[in-house]
Amino acid sequence: MGTLPFGSVVDGPTSFALLDRFVERGGTFIDTANCYCFWRDGSDGGDSERLVGRWLADRGLHDEITVATKIGALPSGDGEWPGNREGLAPGTVRTAVEGSLRRLGRDTVDLLYGHIDDPATPLEESTEAFAQLVSDGLVDQIGMSNQSAPRFATARDIAHRAGLPSFAAIQQRHTYLAPAPEADFDYQVALDDEMLAYATAHQDVTVLAYSSLLNGAYSGAKPVPPEYRHDATDTSLRVLADVARELGATAGQVVYAWMLQGSPMIVPLVGVSTTAQLDEALDAVDLKLSDEHVKRLDAARAPVSGA
Repeated sequence: MGTLPFGSVVDGPTSFALLDRFVERGGTFIDTANCYCFWRDGSDGGDSERLVGRWLADRGLHDEITVATKIGALPSGDGEWPGNREGLAPGTVRTAVEGSLRRLGRDTVDLLYGHIDDPATPLEESTEAFAQLVSDGLVDQIGMSNQSAPRFATARDIAHRAGLPSFAAIQQRHTYLAPAPEADFDYQVALDDEMLAYATAHQDVTVLAYSSLLNGAYSGAKPVPPEYRHDATDTSLRVLADVARELGATAGQVVYAWMLQGSPMIVPLVGVSTTAQLDEALDAVDLKLSDEHVKRLDAARAPVSGA
């Protein structure tokens, strides 16, 4: 469950109710970051972590819930974001984790991601800094987000050669609609075939996805973003709607099921603001696509010319 808006866009009582429902339905994995939602007036970026920390303490669930957080994207110093993000230099990594632990009220983070790749810091340095956090007991597992497949593979190679704890998870932008060939997501990295091939060959890597429902585009609440508009978009949406109708499901549920039943399996982070949205998303866990459904969905999604 992604908690980006909790404690800011989504108020405290509603956030608590959603987290309670998530656990009631069997949920155990919560994803946050040290920068949510810094772009809102009056926010220092720690709203979500603090909300999650209060909820964990109030419900006594520190031992039952897996908590993942991300560092490296919080604005630091002058300039415009994302150019002024804190980055992944060793000193910054440790300071950021210590802040996250305080806000979460925990001694250890179950999974720590680098939120955005930091080309300004040598991979050897950032990899060693993350590995040191594991050795020191501040972090159990480490991962990366918004990093290309070659950079991710290189970082893992560095860790393996040095006998260090290695990155075990990658979190990227991903949805059923394929991005247009010319799509530009700025600092975000869309999951591509190269990363999927790497994860398939390295089964110790877990792939997670954010923005899987495109903020309501599949339900018609919002238009399809221009980055996903190309010559296969309408066909993709038509096939998705057909499969959803055949299964008595929503398009969003089919998107989630398609990810979960793929190879490799992709774990979508569910972002919701109402209980109805949460229940709809969690019901997708039990939705089973046939091989024929998957083939139709796969065949319909790839752009042909990028027009």
